[in-house]
Amino acid sequence: MKRFFSLFCLLLNLLFLASLFLAYALIRKGFTARSTPPALEKIIATTALSLSIPQSVKEMKNPIPYSQAVLDEARDHFADHCALCHGNDGSGKTPVGENLYPKPTDLRSKEAQKKSDGEIYYIIHNGIRWTGMPAWGEAKEPDEDSWKLVHFIRHLPYLTKEEEEKMKKMNPISPHEIQEEKEEEKFLEEDNSLGNASKEQQEQ
Repeated sequence: MKRFFSLFCLLLNLLFLASLFLAYALIRKGFTARSTPPALEKIIATTALSLSIPQSVKEMKNPIPYSQAVLDEARDHFADHCALCHGNDGSGKTPVGENLYPKPTDLRSKEAQKKSDGEIYYIIHNGIRWTGMPAWGEAKEPDEDSWKLVHFIRHLPYLTKEEEEKMKKMNPISPHEIQEEKEEEKFLEEDNSLGNASKEQQEQ
Protein backbone atom coordinates (compact mmCIF):
# COMPACT_ATOMS: atom_id res chain seq x y z
CA MET A 1 0.00 0.00 0.00
CA LYS A 2 2.84 2.33 0.89
CA ARG A 3 4.58 1.54 -2.39
CA PHE A 4 1.41 2.26 -4.36
CA PHE A 5 1.03 5.59 -2.59
CA SER A 6 4.64 6.50 -3.41
CA LEU A 7 4.12 5.68 -7.09
CA PHE A 8 0.91 7.69 -7.11
CA CYS A 9 2.72 10.71 -5.61
CA LEU A 10 5.52 10.32 -8.15
CA LEU A 11 3.01 10.29 -10.98
CA LEU A 12 1.32 13.42 -9.66
CA ASN A 13 4.69 15.17 -9.43
CA LEU A 14 5.53 14.20 -13.01
CA LEU A 15 2.18 15.48 -14.24
CA PHE A 16 2.71 18.70 -12.31
CA LEU A 17 6.16 19.20 -13.85
CA ALA A 18 4.77 18.43 -17.30
CA SER A 19 2.03 21.01 -16.75
CA LEU A 20 4.61 23.60 -15.72
CA PHE A 21 6.66 22.82 -18.82
CA LEU A 22 3.65 23.17 -21.12
CA ALA A 23 2.59 26.40 -19.41
CA TYR A 24 6.12 27.79 -19.85
CA ALA A 25 6.14 26.80 -23.52
CA LEU A 26 2.77 28.48 -24.11
CA ILE A 27 3.81 31.66 -22.33
CA ARG A 28 7.12 31.75 -24.20
CA LYS A 29 5.73 31.00 -27.66
CA GLY A 30 2.15 32.20 -27.25
CA PHE A 31 -0.95 30.50 -28.63
CA THR A 32 0.04 30.80 -32.29
CA ALA A 33 -1.06 27.95 -34.56
CA ARG A 34 2.12 28.33 -36.61
CA SER A 35 4.37 26.56 -34.13
CA THR A 36 4.94 22.81 -33.91
CA PRO A 37 3.83 21.02 -30.72
CA PRO A 38 6.80 20.08 -28.51
CA ALA A 39 7.58 16.36 -28.16
CA LEU A 40 6.17 16.15 -24.62
CA GLU A 41 2.87 17.73 -25.67
CA LYS A 42 2.62 15.32 -28.60
CA ILE A 43 3.26 12.31 -26.34
CA ILE A 44 0.64 13.45 -23.83
CA ALA A 45 -1.94 14.19 -26.55
CA THR A 46 -1.32 10.91 -28.39
CA THR A 47 -1.56 8.92 -25.16
CA ALA A 48 -4.74 10.72 -24.12
CA LEU A 49 -6.32 10.02 -27.53
CA SER A 50 -5.43 6.35 -27.35
CA LEU A 51 -6.85 6.04 -23.83
CA SER A 52 -10.07 7.78 -24.89
CA ILE A 53 -10.87 5.11 -27.49
CA PRO A 54 -12.67 2.12 -25.91
CA GLN A 55 -10.80 -1.16 -26.19
CA SER A 56 -13.87 -2.77 -27.77
CA VAL A 57 -13.70 -0.19 -30.58
CA LYS A 58 -9.96 -0.72 -31.08
CA GLU A 59 -10.63 -4.41 -31.69
CA MET A 60 -13.31 -3.79 -34.32
CA LYS A 61 -12.69 -4.91 -37.89
CA ASN A 62 -14.03 -3.07 -40.92
CA PRO A 63 -17.56 -4.45 -41.52
CA ILE A 64 -17.65 -3.10 -45.10
CA PRO A 65 -16.23 -5.66 -47.55
CA TYR A 66 -13.41 -4.28 -49.68
CA SER A 67 -14.10 -3.80 -53.38
CA GLN A 68 -12.94 -1.45 -56.12
CA ALA A 69 -16.35 0.24 -56.12
CA VAL A 70 -16.07 0.92 -52.36
CA LEU A 71 -12.54 2.25 -52.81
CA ASP A 72 -13.60 4.55 -55.66
CA GLU A 73 -16.52 5.92 -53.63
CA ALA A 74 -14.31 6.51 -50.60
CA ARG A 75 -11.65 8.16 -52.76
CA ASP A 76 -14.18 10.68 -54.11
CA HIS A 77 -15.54 11.25 -50.59
CA PHE A 78 -12.02 11.88 -49.28
CA ALA A 79 -11.26 14.31 -52.11
CA ASP A 80 -14.46 16.25 -51.45
CA HIS A 81 -14.43 16.29 -47.62
CA CYS A 82 -10.92 15.54 -46.31
CA ALA A 83 -8.36 16.73 -48.85
CA LEU A 84 -8.67 20.39 -47.85
CA CYS A 85 -6.62 19.62 -44.72
CA HIS A 86 -5.07 16.22 -45.45
CA GLY A 87 -4.30 16.69 -49.15
CA ASN A 88 -5.33 14.22 -51.85
CA ASP A 89 -2.29 12.10 -51.02
CA GLY A 90 -2.90 12.18 -47.23
CA SER A 91 0.34 14.05 -46.52
CA GLY A 92 -1.33 17.04 -44.86
CA LYS A 93 0.78 19.38 -47.01
CA THR A 94 -1.95 21.89 -47.86
CA PRO A 95 -2.32 25.62 -47.08
CA VAL A 96 -4.93 24.75 -44.44
CA GLY A 97 -3.27 21.64 -43.04
CA GLU A 98 0.14 23.24 -42.58
CA ASN A 99 -1.40 26.10 -40.59
CA LEU A 100 -3.45 23.99 -38.17
CA TYR A 101 -2.38 23.23 -34.60
CA PRO A 102 -1.55 20.46 -34.30
CA LYS A 103 -0.67 19.66 -37.91
CA PRO A 104 -2.58 16.76 -39.50
CA THR A 105 -0.83 13.41 -39.25
CA ASP A 106 0.60 12.10 -42.51
CA LEU A 107 -1.97 9.37 -43.14
CA ARG A 108 0.56 7.37 -45.16
CA SER A 109 2.96 7.13 -42.22
CA LYS A 110 3.61 4.06 -40.06
CA GLU A 111 2.19 6.00 -37.11
CA ALA A 112 -1.18 6.32 -38.85
CA GLN A 113 -1.23 2.98 -40.63
CA LYS A 114 -0.47 0.97 -37.48
CA LYS A 115 -3.76 2.07 -35.95
CA SER A 116 -6.51 -0.55 -36.02
CA ASP A 117 -9.56 -0.25 -38.27
CA GLY A 118 -11.62 0.61 -35.21
CA GLU A 119 -9.27 3.40 -34.11
CA ILE A 120 -9.28 5.05 -37.54
CA TYR A 121 -13.06 4.74 -37.75
CA TYR A 122 -13.51 6.20 -34.26
CA ILE A 123 -11.35 9.24 -35.10
CA ILE A 124 -13.22 9.89 -38.38
CA HIS A 125 -16.65 9.38 -36.85
CA ASN A 126 -16.11 11.28 -33.58
CA GLY A 127 -13.36 13.77 -34.42
CA ILE A 128 -10.67 14.93 -31.97
CA ARG A 129 -11.23 17.72 -29.48
CA TRP A 130 -8.96 20.78 -29.50
CA THR A 131 -7.74 20.03 -33.03
CA GLY A 132 -8.96 20.81 -36.53
CA MET A 133 -10.42 17.30 -36.88
CA PRO A 134 -14.24 17.43 -36.85
CA ALA A 135 -16.67 14.55 -36.41
CA TRP A 136 -17.88 13.24 -39.76
CA GLY A 137 -20.77 11.12 -40.90
CA GLU A 138 -24.12 10.53 -39.30
CA ALA A 139 -24.32 10.15 -35.54
CA LYS A 140 -26.05 6.79 -35.88
CA GLU A 141 -24.10 3.54 -35.95
CA PRO A 142 -22.80 2.03 -38.09
CA ASP A 143 -21.54 4.96 -40.13
CA GLU A 144 -20.86 3.21 -43.43
CA ASP A 145 -19.24 6.23 -45.11
CA SER A 146 -16.62 6.44 -42.36
CA TRP A 147 -15.92 2.72 -42.57
CA LYS A 148 -15.43 3.07 -46.34
CA LEU A 149 -12.95 5.87 -45.68
CA VAL A 150 -10.95 3.45 -43.53
CA HIS A 151 -10.42 1.34 -46.66
CA PHE A 152 -9.18 4.39 -48.57
CA ILE A 153 -6.82 5.48 -45.79
CA ARG A 154 -5.31 1.98 -45.87
CA HIS A 155 -4.82 2.50 -49.61
CA LEU A 156 -3.11 5.91 -49.35
CA PRO A 157 0.49 4.58 -49.23
CA TYR A 158 -0.19 2.97 -52.63
CA LEU A 159 -2.07 5.86 -54.24
CA THR A 160 -1.18 6.32 -57.92
CA LYS A 161 -0.70 9.55 -59.85
CA GLU A 162 -3.70 8.61 -61.98
CA GLU A 163 -5.87 8.38 -58.86
CA GLU A 164 -4.60 11.75 -57.63
CA GLU A 165 -5.58 13.34 -60.93
CA LYS A 166 -9.10 11.90 -60.60
CA MET A 167 -9.29 13.31 -57.08
CA LYS A 168 -8.40 16.82 -58.23
CA LYS A 169 -11.66 16.88 -60.19
CA MET A 170 -13.55 16.13 -56.96
CA ASN A 171 -11.85 18.77 -54.81
CA PRO A 172 -14.12 21.63 -53.64
CA ILE A 173 -13.88 24.82 -55.71
CA SER A 174 -14.22 28.24 -54.09
CA PRO A 175 -16.49 30.95 -55.55
CA HIS A 176 -13.35 32.86 -56.56
CA GLU A 177 -12.01 29.85 -58.49
CA ILE A 178 -15.40 29.33 -60.17
CA GLN A 179 -15.37 32.97 -61.31
CA GLU A 180 -11.82 32.60 -62.63
CA GLU A 181 -12.86 29.51 -64.61
CA LYS A 182 -15.83 31.36 -66.12
CA GLU A 183 -13.63 34.30 -67.11
CA GLU A 184 -11.09 31.95 -68.67
CA GLU A 185 -13.82 30.12 -70.63
CA LYS A 186 -15.25 33.47 -71.80
CA PHE A 187 -11.80 34.62 -72.93
CA LEU A 188 -11.22 31.39 -74.88
CA GLU A 189 -14.64 31.64 -76.53
CA GLU A 190 -13.97 35.24 -77.58
CA ASP A 191 -10.51 34.28 -78.83
CA ASN A 192 -11.96 31.44 -80.90
CA SER A 193 -14.64 33.78 -82.31
CA LEU A 194 -12.00 36.32 -83.37
CA GLY A 195 -9.90 33.53 -84.89
CA ASN A 196 -12.84 32.20 -86.92
CA ALA A 197 -13.78 35.71 -88.10
CA SER A 198 -10.22 36.38 -89.20
CA LYS A 199 -10.13 33.07 -91.08
CA GLU A 200 -13.38 33.89 -92.89
CA GLN A 201 -12.04 37.28 -93.97
CA GLN A 202 -8.90 35.70 -95.37
CA GLU A 203 -10.94 33.19 -97.36
CA GLN A 204 -13.01 36.02 -98.88
